[in-house]
Amino acid sequence: MPELIIPPGCVCGIDEAGRGPLAGPVVAAAVILDPARPIAGLNDSKKLSEKKRAALALEIREKAVAWAVAEATVEEIDRLNILHATFLAMQRAVAALQMPAEAALVDGNRCPKLPIPVEAVVKGDGKIASIAAASILAKTVRDAGMLALHAEYPMYGFDRHMGYPTAAHFAALAAHGASPVHRKSFGPVAQQLSLL
Repeated sequence: MPELIIPPGCVCGIDEAGRGPLAGPVVAAAVILDPARPIAGLNDSKKLSEKKRAALALEIREKAVAWAVAEATVEEIDRLNILHATFLAMQRAVAALQMPAEAALVDGNRCPKLPIPVEAVVKGDGKIASIAAASILAKTVRDAGMLALHAEYPMYGFDRHMGYPTAAHFAALAAHGASPVHRKSFGPVAQQLSLL
């Protein structure tokens, strides 16, 4: 596994989970790591097992200088579009940090507007430790939220696909229509609603 970089100073890493799904919120996290308390095994959350993500999420919460998780709702996604809703979740996460960051590094190629300098890092969740940590927190919090939604809407199988567009999810949409937690602005959901 590559040795991820911890930026000097009070820099937060930012990442999101849930841009692609047809249902549920988009979740963002911001993390400022403590160079004196390194966390072994940080990586892009998608490259880690569920068990490893859960263990790392606990360690991040314990060892980070500051961390915060925030979301944008399905209604905000439908009103703003997914990119702007993602930026809103990121802004909320940075604003919720227990101590202010001096700068931010965000995974991807576009940056939210923040009151501090911010730089986009393509594939940052595999290069920058604090972005990897943010990706893990965002993913574990979103997955937990989708499991809660599964208890409310079991017919969609959110516990298996977390709202992502899978064959099983499309079949459930066709059988049951869209739920209140589906993103009505997303093509497959909009198409389903047009059939009603």
